[in-house]
Amino acid sequence: MQEDFLHYIWKHKAFGSSRIKTTKNEPISIKQLGQHNRNSGPDFFNAQLTIGEQLWAGNVEIHIKSSDWYVHNHEVDAAYDNVILHVVWEHDTEIFRKDNSEIPTLEIKNYVDKSLIHTYQKLMSSRSWINCENDFHQVDDFLLNYWLEVLYIERLERKSKGIHHLLKTSNNDWESVLFKMLTKNFGLKVNGDSFLSLANSFNFSIVRKLQNDVLDLEALFFGQANLLSDDVQETYYLNLKKRYQFLRHKFNIDSQGVLPLQFFRLRPPNFPTIRLSQLATLYNRNTNIFSEVIAVNSREETYKIFNIETSDFWKSHYTFSKKSKVSKKALTASFIDLLIINTIIPLKFTYSKSQGKSIDDALFNLIRELKVENNSIVTKFLDLKLIEKNALTSQGLIQLKQEYCDKNKCLQCAIGNSLIIKN
Repeated sequence: MQEDFLHYIWKHKAFGSSRIKTTKNEPISIKQLGQHNRNSGPDFFNAQLTIGEQLWAGNVEIHIKSSDWYVHNHEVDAAYDNVILHVVWEHDTEIFRKDNSEIPTLEIKNYVDKSLIHTYQKLMSSRSWINCENDFHQVDDFLLNYWLEVLYIERLERKSKGIHHLLKTSNNDWESVLFKMLTKNFGLKVNGDSFLSLANSFNFSIVRKLQNDVLDLEALFFGQANLLSDDVQETYYLNLKKRYQFLRHKFNIDSQGVLPLQFFRLRPPNFPTIRLSQLATLYNRNTNIFSEVIAVNSREETYKIFNIETSDFWKSHYTFSKKSKVSKKALTASFIDLLIINTIIPLKFTYSKSQGKSIDDALFNLIRELKVENNSIVTKFLDLKLIEKNALTSQGLIQLKQEYCDKNKCLQCAIGNSLIIKN
């Protein structure tokens, strides 16, 4: 038996609430269960109960055994002075407040349906990919779509915390935050951390000063990425190297904190050289990217902002030293979609909240315009059940797997709750 399950039982009144009594045989009538508290302190705040003939208002504490009250030292903690009912699975001792007044106890095990316990134990003892793998197809479509939207908002809230951290370290400069987020996501998973360390290695004001010349931006990016230290006798390379030496001294910057870049196992279009040149072109052609990003409300509008490619040299190269077949190296639709998912929408979400504005439907319409992401988590869920395919769905499913399924938080999951009650 787990305390989380007892919380679930109390929260959902999964017991014979019309006939419950304390261990002293006093009838209990529930007016309000209280608000579930997931932080320190009693488990449920502001409950209202009639015990015997007396109406009580206060908190409810839940334990496996009554004696856990003393194991957790609640008898000396003022936060528990207002507990009006102690709900336990097994009553093994009387408990008292600091003033020695006895707290009524409800031993709940005899009021819970055995089938509910069996369903819970079966779910939590599963060794499948997810606990409810065999039952996931039974989940009601309306419930699933609602829960995925809730999960997506949770995911945005988590990303928002990271954005606030960037904002704090960027002197509240939203343009700088966007630059760091874009740079990180231009690096994708393999080089994301390296690209972010590059963006953090100089002040964004330098980018503003160099925006009119794409070669200066490339020199800054390639130089800080430690890609200009080889002996390459190529005019373009030597020009970048010369420019970078000037910029390094002018702005007093260095690349000591920049993490090494990876080329291994990357497709050539994703080479750091190509992505950094595209990033330089983006900032050369758009002087107010933040304002444009905040204003967009559709996939098509966003595509216009990111309709960019590399500088001319990279049309015939993937590395500095080796020439390749000439090709246009523009950002693909799938790459821009990833930027929308991982940069644009989280930034718009966080910025709107910082301005005290409500999150309007346009944000959710934008994510629903995007195709469902293709990864192992999403693919597995789609094998279990036919689900509406868009990027909101895939982001919600990723949140579900990583934050609920992998952590066995079935009792905090709308899907887990529905399956327990249904069975």
